[in-house]
Amino acid sequence: MYVGTPSGIYLYNIGSGGALTLANNSNTISSDFATTMQVDGTVGWLIEAGPNVADLFAIPINSTTGAPTSTIKQPVQLPAATVNQLAISQDNAHVVVALGSSGTEEIPFTAGSSTPFGAATNLAVKNSAGAAVSVAIDPTNRLLYVGETAATSGANSGGLRVFNLSTLTEVTGSPYATSGLAPYAIAPEMKGNYVYVANRAVSGSSTGNIAGFAVTTVGTTYSLTALSTTATAGTTPVGLTEDGLENYILVVDSGGSPDLEAYTFDTTTAGKLDSALSSSTGTDPVQAVAIAAAP
Repeated sequence: MYVGTPSGIYLYNIGSGGALTLANNSNTISSDFATTMQVDGTVGWLIEAGPNVADLFAIPINSTTGAPTSTIKQPVQLPAATVNQLAISQDNAHVVVALGSSGTEEIPFTAGSSTPFGAATNLAVKNSAGAAVSVAIDPTNRLLYVGETAATSGANSGGLRVFNLSTLTEVTGSPYATSGLAPYAIAPEMKGNYVYVANRAVSGSSTGNIAGFAVTTVGTTYSLTALSTTATAGTTPVGLTEDGLENYILVVDSGGSPDLEAYTFDTTTAGKLDSALSSSTGTDPVQAVAIAAAP
């Protein structure tokens, strides 16, 4: 497990029962202040970025120990240092980064190469007043999802933009209104049939929500249909994921009330989320901001 701090990136070993042990002689593996990180599917690279420099870095790592295999990081320049989130496709061929008002950067990735990054493509924001705040890639490598503020009309102007991953062309009907102002987290369902969006803020409400969309595929043409209801979340939901057994959608709320929530899939209405449980994650204010689930 990797943890990003202002002092650098720390490596932890995960032991029996989930116990954590600080590795690398308790030293950082990189001095970068990484605010978003992911390990690629080959477990050969740690890809990270942060707010201090306009670069995305790939750190070569040992697939067994997690430790860096070289002091040389592979960089690719970004158009801005306002990094919100990154995602890697399941086939390890694409890295995407949400860059606020600078849009979304798509970078081809070749895990087997010593210089894995290709030439980047920028997807500008839909509205000049908006910002790309979240990204995700469909688990079946069909679609790229981008959450943007000010992307649609109305009181809740947050939007989910959807692109064909292979061509980077926006699908017809995109952006889709997310029933909120700030779509800060996106969780595609593992089978690729649904995608869920957590809105950090909702007009006229003190809490956030989770909107869902059904994904329809006809050949190579894709479209989304909004589910008829949204799920109520806590205050300021900012992290969203599905558990590895595909039983729950999990969300963390940085404003609490509560900190952690779990939703099950309704047995009658396809795609609908039902509140299943909630919990605190410590003594409030915890300000939980990220969540991940074991595959």
